[in-house]
Parts: sequence; structure tokens; C-alpha cells
Amino acid sequence: MKIDRRSLMAAPLALGLTHRAWAQTAVPQVPGGALPPGLPQPSETIDLWPGGAPGMPARALAETVLERSTDRLVTDRAVYGIANPRLAVFRPDRPNGAGVLITPGGGYRWVVVDKEGYEMGRWLAARGFTAFVLFYRLPGEGWAAGPDVALADAQRAMRLIRARSSDYAVDPERVSAMGFSAGGHLCADLATRFDAKVYAPVDEADQLSAKPQSAAPIYPVISMAAPDAHAGSRELLVGRTAGPALEAAHSPHRNVPADAPPFFLLHAEDDDAVPVNNTLLLRAALKAKQIRVETHLFEHGGHGFGLRKAIGKPVEVWPELWRAWARTTGLAL
Repeated sequence: MKIDRRSLMAAPLALGLTHRAWAQTAVPQVPGGALPPGLPQPSETIDLWPGGAPGMPARALAETVLERSTDRLVTDRAVYGIANPRLAVFRPDRPNGAGVLITPGGGYRWVVVDKEGYEMGRWLAARGFTAFVLFYRLPGEGWAAGPDVALADAQRAMRLIRARSSDYAVDPERVSAMGFSAGGHLCADLATRFDAKVYAPVDEADQLSAKPQSAAPIYPVISMAAPDAHAGSRELLVGRTAGPALEAAHSPHRNVPADAPPFFLLHAEDDDAVPVNNTLLLRAALKAKQIRVETHLFEHGGHGFGLRKAIGKPVEVWPELWRAWARTTGLAL
């Protein structure tokens, strides 16, 4: 297998879902008050794991939503304690046949579902892409898979999207991945370790490829080693005392295979959270393996700009740069 822009506000999270395999439900309102009407919301959710996620922590998790915004018109929610990993689906009115798996950031402490998930999902759906926002499990919460737990969810998500591609008018060979910050690490991890055996197959979907057609890690965490590692992501993913072998195993630039998909890389040079050298390390590794890679570095932008914080700056052009590049890969026709 081959494998507008100013939408500022967020839609309700998918909470209180059943744990049925292949579950598909309407997305309820988040408890605690209504949000401004009028914005597209996820049309449904897809639970990833039949019978519940494997390797449950000994201590039960309670999914928790933290609202970080002080503006009632702009939500900025962070979710942790995710025991039911799932996809929130944004369907376009006129599908272009392409799907995009979105992995929001959050430093592996939580999943930032609004500014790096739902907002991007709406942007993509408005342009014909079917977007799938991944609520992935967090490696610091006691799962048996440890540092591979988020990758297991990302692999499973890619396979389920392909297994159900006809339900969404998606070409199974045109499913890409995009991630931000720590979600950019997960995106790059998926695009370099798509064949890693990080969970036991559970159904026929697991016979399908987890390799994305292309990958777009945006201001990504890449290295797990000093001086480039993002300290918080490193501690939660591999642990503060991780040795060189464990660091290398979870640094995507150290694991690029010869058949990696094309990459689109983007970073601001004034990023004060995740050093721009993370992107440069990945670019050099891709070039060494002769993998297609497009790289955009901006002088200003900081970290975590997504869509909303890019407005009014040169970096606000980045989504259109990605879409133009995606056409050259065959993702966007």
C-alpha cells in the first residue's frame, strides 16, 4: 500500500462515551456550560480498542478536562487521564478523498484538543480533508506499554481509518499524519516506527499498514537527549534517568527507515520551549536516508502557535504551505 484559517474557537469534547469496539456516537456537550454556537463540531467518535485499551494502569484513571482559557469565546482545553483512546471525526461537506490523523501536543502531560486538534480539524474539513483528532493515552499514567503507549494508539488509529475508509469517502492510500509539539513527536514516531510491534493485534484492522502517506510534525519534540530534549516531554516519556539506549529508541531522528514517508517540517527559530534543532536533527536524518522532506523555518512565532497564535505573523501562512506541499505528494489532489 502506498501509503476560514481564522477559526479560533473550539467544539465540545467527546466525553462519557461507551467502551464498545468501533463505537460511534454523537459528541455530547462538555459539562460546565454551553459554548458559543455555530462552529463545526466533531460529527462522531471512534473508540480504538475492542473491550477497552490494553495494559490498563493498576490505578483507575478518571478523564479530566482542564479549561486553560480565560476568554469565554475561545476555549483551550487540556485532557488527561484518557482511559478510552478515540478519534474525533470532522467530516467535510465535499470530501477530497484524503484523511489526516491529527495528534495534538501537550508535553505528554495532557492532550491539547482545541488549538492543536479541533481547530485544525475544522480547517482541514473546510478544505475537503476528513480529519481525525486522536485522544491518545499518556505514557506517564502507568500504562503497561510505557513509552510506546501513545505510538500504539497512533498505529491503531491509522489502521482503523484505513479499515473504515469507505465510510468516510477516504482513499486508504491517502491518509496522512500531522502533529504538534509532543504530538509532533508522536507524528514523527509513527512515521518512522510504523512497523514496530508495540501491541498485540486485536482484529482484522491490525493487518493493515500503519504507515502514513506523509507526515507533518509541526514544532516537534524529536530528541530525547540533552541539550535538545524538551525536559517535560522527556521525563514523562522515557523518565528523567533514561540512558542513551532508551533515549535513542524514542528519538525519531535515530530511527528513520529507508521507506519512511515524505515529511513536511515547520518550526519557529525563536521557539523557547522546544529548540529548533529538534527539527534540524530530523531533517538531517531524513536527508541522510534520501527521504523527501520540505522544511520551513520562521524567524518569529514562538512555540505552540497552531492557527490562532499565528494570526498576524508571517508564520500564519504555514497551513497553506503544507497544503501546497501535500499536493506534490498526491495527498491533496
